Order: sequence, then structure tokens, then C-alpha cells
Amino acid sequence: MDQSTVLGKSLKEWKDELPLLESIMELEPVIWSNTSYKKMDQIPPFSITKADIYEAEQLWKRFAPFLRKAFPETDSTKGIIESPIRNIDSTGKTMEEVYEKNFEGKLYLKCDHELPISGSIKARGGVFEVLSYAEELALENSFISKDDNYEAFLEPEMKQFFSQYTIGVGSTGNLALSIGTISAKLGFTVHVHMSADAKQWKKDLLREKGAQVFEYEGDFSEAITNGRDRTIEDPKGYFVDDEDSKALFLGYSVAALRLNQQLAEKGVTVDEDHPLFVYLPCGVGGSPGGITFGLKHVFGDAVHCFFVEPTHSPSVLLGLMTGKNEQVSVQDFGLDNRTEADGLAVGRPSRFATEISSYLVSGLYTLEDDELYKLLALLADNEGINVEPSAAAGLLGPLLLKNLTYIKEHNLQDKVSQATHICWSTGGSLVPEADRKRFYQKGKSLLKENN
Repeated sequence: MDQSTVLGKSLKEWKDELPLLESIMELEPVIWSNTSYKKMDQIPPFSITKADIYEAEQLWKRFAPFLRKAFPETDSTKGIIESPIRNIDSTGKTMEEVYEKNFEGKLYLKCDHELPISGSIKARGGVFEVLSYAEELALENSFISKDDNYEAFLEPEMKQFFSQYTIGVGSTGNLALSIGTISAKLGFTVHVHMSADAKQWKKDLLREKGAQVFEYEGDFSEAITNGRDRTIEDPKGYFVDDEDSKALFLGYSVAALRLNQQLAEKGVTVDEDHPLFVYLPCGVGGSPGGITFGLKHVFGDAVHCFFVEPTHSPSVLLGLMTGKNEQVSVQDFGLDNRTEADGLAVGRPSRFATEISSYLVSGLYTLEDDELYKLLALLADNEGINVEPSAAAGLLGPLLLKNLTYIKEHNLQDKVSQATHICWSTGGSLVPEADRKRFYQKGKSLLKENN
């Protein structure tokens, strides 16, 4: 009998209290409805507010001239880092056939794999936090005022000034790419601490951009802990903390304002009778948490957000389900945190993000790595869209909705037919061609095995 204890309780006591734990520990895919979910008029006050989202949007606008000049790929959007939203009903129909399940409503993909600078959702949070820090330093040292043209951040003297400061980050890959790229462009010294599951091509690309990469044999928790400790030792070091950062969170939240505009342009209605369901791949919880925070403040109770994690790395699920957030890890419950979805390979959730998400997220589901490859291949075949495995996680969401007690509890049964589903794609455009082909071929072979 297993005598392990977690926060003073035996595993048997935890399983008796939370029966779903048995399936989670057996690495079975699960669906969970959040028992702590609250309507927007019932949520407690948080340390950040709706006003902070709009303030964050203003920072993005101030830096738009700099981004437009520094990254020519943002020229068409005038320096705004944003991704398109695409209808993928064709993929939806194929998924219904493959999985022998159906869903109602329109299906869209939010294409954050196309985001400029780092080709992933981390271009929102990571780039924002570095820009926020750069602005703070520039203002404090009288290099600039908020009314100036921020193209000034390209000036040699500004880059020379930033070079005396070090930015550190711990990452499984995509956050590091965004931090490394924008920090190097501004002139900062960059130290990236990467876990064992980080892909080699991401390490290579970071080194090409001028970042110093430190590699660890352990998982994300080891990389971020070491990175934090080493950066804090430097009096001019600044650590981008994926486990506890308001700036990262707010950078992601601005996506909701942009999505609202995109849906309006497509004539998509979101209200009580036309619910919006959003499915977000989840690692440490910062990016899906920040986006959910923004969406709930823009669309209120009409939007329902679901996080997605690998069966081997359900850190946010365990944190939310136990109510212990960052105090528990997947290893506490006998899970190995090994997954091909490198961006989701996180053993312990973010304290800051999970505390807020505990009231706002509608639920969470887990899936096996093989499903990521199958979904990736289906998306490529039907839409010609290529993403990395972790970015395909949200695609399964609409097919699982009917299995959720949440739908009945919130009287949504008669409204799902008028729903809009958005699967949030989180990364993939920078994946090397050889890896992309390998992902696709694996997905195709797995689909054939199922037939």
C-alpha cells in the first residue's frame, strides 16, 4: 500500500475526497468541471483589475512604432502583435467522423502560432513584460517620456544602456524564445534557463539570437528555480517569473480586447443566448489564465473557458481540484511530467495565475500525447495549418462539451447550438521543417491505426 502523503493527507484520503484522482493517477484522460467557478458579479477582488487590461493595451500602442521598425513582419499590423482568427468548420466535421462524436455551433482557430517575433502565444506575455521593464528603466533614467515616439528604443545609446542589465527566464521553450528575441533586440543581456524537455531547435535558435542558454536535466520547476536564484544574485538582473508574474498575465489579457473586435468584424454575436466556448492549452497557467481573465472582463458570463493539459502533466488541474494551487505538484501524485507537448510540461502551477483562474475557468480536460499528433495532422490536412503538438490540444474541446456536467449546471443545453467555439493555437510557425514533417507523419500513422 502506498504510504505517501501530500500536505498531511495520504493518497488514499485524497482519492476518497476526490474520486477523479484515481483516473488522473492512472494517466487516463479526464474531464473536470470547476466547482469553485463563480459568475462575474460574485468573484472576489483581485490584485489586478479591468482597468489594468486597458492600461496594458496602451503600453502595446506606445511600443508599436518600435516594434514596426524592429520587426518588419509587424509592418502590416502597424506594430501591433496580433494573430488572425480562422473558421475551421472543415476540421470540425472531420473530427466528428474520426472521434465519432458531434458538436454544435461554429468552430474557429485563434492562430497564435502565427504571432510575429516568437511564433507562439508567448509573444503576448513575454514580449509585454520585457517592454514594460524597458519602459520603466527608460523613464527612470530620463531617456524617454510616454509622449515620445518609441522608435527611440532603437537608438544605439539606448541599447548600450540596456546592455548593462540582465534578463533571466526559466522555460520549456516558447516563453524563452519570446523573451530572448525581444530582449536581445533591445540590447539586454539574456540568460535562459531551460528544462530537459525543451526542444534542441529552440535552444539553437535562442543562441543564434544572442541569448546564453543554461540547460538542466530536471523539469520546468528545476529550470525556473535555478534561473530565479541566479538572476536575483545579479544587482542588475531582472527575472521574468512564469510562476508569479502580473506583467506576463496582463500581456496575455489584452488578447481579449482584440478578439472582441475580430468577432465583431465577423458578425459573431456573443451573449447569454449565444455562448462563447474557448479552449486553451495550459502549462504553468499564465497564458490561459491571463487570456481567461481578459475574456471574462470583456464577455462576462457569456464566455466559458476550458484549459487543456497532457495526462502526464496536469499541474493546474491538480492545483485547482485540490484547492492547493502551487502547493502541489504532479510528482506528489506519482506522475512523471513527461510529455511531447514541451510547452505544457509543467509539474507545478503558477501561484498568481491559478489563484485567479480558480474562480474564472469553467473546467479542464486532459488528453494523451498521441491525440495531439492526430489533431495536428487533421488540422494540417483540412486547413493547411501547421502547429506544434501542444498547440493542437484545444481542438478536442468542442467534442467533449456534452460530457460536462457544467453544461447542465449552467443551463446551456439549449444554447449550445448557437455557440461559437474557439480553439486557441499556441505555437508552431517557427518549428523546423524536418520536425514539422515528423509531427505530421506520426499523426497520420496514428490515425491509420485507428481506422
